[in-house]
Amino acid sequence: MSAVFGALADPTRRRILLRLAKSGEGPVTALAKPFRVSLPAISRHLRVLEKARLIERRREGRVHLIRFRAAGLKQAQGWIAQCAAGWDFSFDALDKLLMNEQRKRKNDEVRDKNQR
Repeated sequence: MSAVFGALADPTRRRILLRLAKSGEGPVTALAKPFRVSLPAISRHLRVLEKARLIERRREGRVHLIRFRAAGLKQAQGWIAQCAAGWDFSFDALDKLLMNEQRKRKNDEVRDKNQR
């Protein structure tokens, strides 16, 4: 999972994944076109994504075709979902606490007015 988050930490790699998610599959040269980096730099990014199992590579002759692997994100997605559930619980508890405090203040204000 650390490899996945490490791979996703780089904006170029995230853009590569988005392009692949939209197009399905493409040659390395087509993936490299919109980026202002060299082909060897793109190849290094692709190796990082491949080690994280976020992409698959296959060859047709001399052409390397790259495909997005959505399954590579499942473990990270599960971890994020667990964290989000904890955050939701914390926010719900905070909301209840704040509502109780508001009720107490209103009750105190009413009591103070009645005592005057």
